[in-house]
Amino acid sequence: MATPAVDRNCLLEKYPGKGGWVYTTIHEIPQEKKAKFGWVQVSGTIDSFELKNYKLMPMGNGKLFLPVRAEIRKKINKKEGDYVQVILYIDDASTVFPEEIIDCLKDEPQAYQQFLTLTPEEQKSQIDWILKANTDEVKVERIVSLINKLLRG
Repeated sequence: MATPAVDRNCLLEKYPGKGGWVYTTIHEIPQEKKAKFGWVQVSGTIDSFELKNYKLMPMGNGKLFLPVRAEIRKKINKKEGDYVQVILYIDDASTVFPEEIIDCLKDEPQAYQQFLTLTPEEQKSQIDWILKANTDEVKVERIVSLINKLLRG
């Protein structure tokens, strides 16, 4: 089992103003500068509530915060000012992609190198698009399309 990036009691705070979010600050995980909007994807738990593919958001000061939606607070019976047990794992951005797709990219070294410059989220999005093809023919067309797009830069 992987070691959690966060495993501690955290104070639920509320961002001031109308419609302010309830959140907890996460100091242990650095903000991903290359990630979309600076988000970091995590999984884990808040008390007994399971989080899957949940996003930590940037606070603007280099730190991240974990928004705790009303539905979660209701299920765990917590509110602003309460402490919650937070256990978080960073979702592995270096997802293992199907070997046949990576082999096709490697057949065009320039395209493969360009693929490696994409953010992990962009890489996953492209691979997911290919994998969602209904037939092998469409899958091949999408791989060719991706390679051509990467070669164009």
